[in-house]
Amino acid sequence: MTAPAARTVLSFDYGLRRIGVAVGNTLTGTAEGVATVAAQEGAPDWRSLDQLVAEWRPQELVVGVPYNAQGEDAGIAAAALRFAGELQGRYRIGVHRVDERLTSREAEDELRERRRSGAKARRVRRGDVDREAARLLLLQWLRARPGAAGP
Repeated sequence: MTAPAARTVLSFDYGLRRIGVAVGNTLTGTAEGVATVAAQEGAPDWRSLDQLVAEWRPQELVVGVPYNAQGEDAGIAAAALRFAGELQGRYRIGVHRVDERLTSREAEDELRERRRSGAKARRVRRGDVDREAARLLLLQWLRARPGAAGP
């Protein structure tokens, strides 16, 4: 029996003004934030996204869908789902949708803690939070996959 091949995955924390992007690997189960892409009224900077997809050549994509605490559409969820569909149509790569409820809050808390501990030298910026949220939702997806290693 051969080991499964490593697959590169890009994840997106969709927002109306910014989209956090992270890259991960299915074999190692690791992820890192790589970029924050501008968006205007929900329309992403496709040129920047094209560059990221060309650079990382992912085999899969993950998009966070921001439902509220009750699991209902938080208003932006429909836009995130449209974005996921646009990604799939544009790049012809499988797109996984992940419930990213509270991911941005968790990312902000984690970054602020790094700042307090001295591990992060500069103040926390919104783009930092978007990239970290994309990293956290990718880790969530990686860990939830069948056969994935534990946390």
